[in-house]
Amino acid sequence: MPDLLDPALVKTFAKDKQYLEATQLPIITVSASFKEDVKGFHGLPEDETIPDIVFSRAHYSMAVGIATQAWGKTMDYKKAWIVDPTNYVTHQDWKSIQLTEIIGKTLARHRYLKLFKDFVDKFGRNKLPILDSITPPLLHLTQHVKQPILSLHIATGNILAGLGKTVLQVITDPHVRYDYLTHAEKPNMYFCVFNDKTKQDLLEKAALIDKKVDPKRVIVTGPPVDPRIIKARQKKKAWRSGPLQLCITTGGLGTNKDEILELLTHLLPELRRRQPDYRLLIYAATHLDIVNEVTELAQKMRVQISPITNKRAKLRIAYHPQIVDANELLIKYGFPWADGFITKPSGDMAYDAVAAGCFLLTLQEWGEWEYVIREIFETKGISRSAVIDQIATQLSALTNAEGKAQSWVELAMLGAQKIDQIDKLFLHGAENIIQTYHSLEKNSLDILSFLSRNV
Repeated sequence: MPDLLDPALVKTFAKDKQYLEATQLPIITVSASFKEDVKGFHGLPEDETIPDIVFSRAHYSMAVGIATQAWGKTMDYKKAWIVDPTNYVTHQDWKSIQLTEIIGKTLARHRYLKLFKDFVDKFGRNKLPILDSITPPLLHLTQHVKQPILSLHIATGNILAGLGKTVLQVITDPHVRYDYLTHAEKPNMYFCVFNDKTKQDLLEKAALIDKKVDPKRVIVTGPPVDPRIIKARQKKKAWRSGPLQLCITTGGLGTNKDEILELLTHLLPELRRRQPDYRLLIYAATHLDIVNEVTELAQKMRVQISPITNKRAKLRIAYHPQIVDANELLIKYGFPWADGFITKPSGDMAYDAVAAGCFLLTLQEWGEWEYVIREIFETKGISRSAVIDQIATQLSALTNAEGKAQSWVELAMLGAQKIDQIDKLFLHGAENIIQTYHSLEKNSLDILSFLSRNV
């Protein structure tokens, strides 16, 4: 068992291990150190003020989306359980976790470092210091889990598959990085992918590095979207008139921070009008520095920031120092309310926004997979690239319609709200992944028997 400074985490570590061994759907991811919320999950006192170390919203939000689909209305460890080994890194290794977050934030927030980021994405993901730190708690947590494990992060999938565990790996973008292929040829490694093209890309890339992958082990499921986000589309109408409701979002590492602040320099002056053309909700995630800089900018431009509960306010900020709570704010106040999202075209936020029936204006891409996502939604008429230095003019043009004609915004929202008519899997990824898991579970004993004969 890892050497943990917090005695409460010793208890939660044992409980998480117990729940993983007992649940019908064990889910492993690497997203953040949500230690205080883990305490809350197990009925222990938690401190809402302690900030999490966060790497990614996607790897958390997709995991909790699948779990929520399995749980129904109430969290139930017997149906599904999520564990992130980041919560149980020893205090001796904690500096490596902090270093990984610093590296990630530095790369994600500075455009001039993007070339270096691309180098890390291509060559260095398996060398980041977090991997050695999460491995001991991961191995202890999964030591006695006999059934397949659903992995929402490339590192956990590779570590577990390398040890002979049966892994169902969710590829969290419609794009295949070569890291996913580390153990792709092994009969205990299965994949869930967004669409047919991603499946073909996986098989092609595996062939290029001389790895033979059975196509039956690559299952097309659609993207894993939280059912609560999909529910947000049910009462939403495509915009025709009145203030346009815009959610401007950052990611787990504070990505696109500079673009967001620049956007606000052009948008906030409009909010001084008695009846502005739009209302804004800024999703700052867990980043207090973004909150502070948005607040300073709003004060400078004499725009009041209202409580997040005021849905008719001109300007609000969604922020919490912990990823679990920040994500819940977005689900409660962002997706049901927004007409459109201004966001980077990521595998979580962009897909979530469209699932909620919103249009997209996209910020700078931060990886080749995001170019793929941008193209997917632009082709469907749901998305356009944001023109940051002329954003007010762009919004005016996109909402303009003469007579009975429909504006681009209205047409894009209608496209998002009819996405299931052109992509049958789009709104069903979470349930399809669960069904895939349980069908795989039935065959896991045969796989383990095969491995025992061939290792």
